[in-house]
Amino acid sequence: MAIGDYETIRAATTDEELSAGQVLSALVLLRRLREELAGWEPQLIASARELGASWAELAPALGVASRQAAERRYLRLRPSELGSTAEGRVRAERDRRAGDRAVSQWARDNAAALRSLAGQVGRVDVVVRDALAQDDAVALIDPLLSSLSRVRAVNPELAEEIQAVGDRAEEVRRDTQALRNNKGPRDDLA
Repeated sequence: MAIGDYETIRAATTDEELSAGQVLSALVLLRRLREELAGWEPQLIASARELGASWAELAPALGVASRQAAERRYLRLRPSELGSTAEGRVRAERDRRAGDRAVSQWARDNAAALRSLAGQVGRVDVVVRDALAQDDAVALIDPLLSSLSRVRAVNPELAEEIQAVGDRAEEVRRDTQALRNNKGPRDDLA
């Protein structure tokens, strides 16, 4: 949009001698401007986050009161495959994070078994061996699952154990999703 277009919109709100056609043209320009600005906001928020800005720092710039409100605004604005509506995107992102937290807790609760399995797989997969050096057992899940096809070729029984880890992680995600879907309306307030 050209600067003159902005002036046309501004003039339409203050000039009393405009025709209905001029005001309608200004409304069309305003709609285009609104669409353009709406596309810029999520891009600017994403850029700020990539540059290290926290949600708390973004909140005042977005005109909202909290870091949660800033993140919610971003999730509602950004295009996503997670949900077709703004609230659907917010819900889907929160559900995904809840699933990730549940799987992380499961991995920590089962760290010994995961480390034992990773120790065996680490003999044939350097990525898994490197993941064993991490303090958190959560870091083992993705490398283990990524090694599945290589391990299956040399040790089908070990591959079944890895597949069981993947299946269990997905089960934890599904169970978490089911719990979130079955929450009563008052549960959101807690």
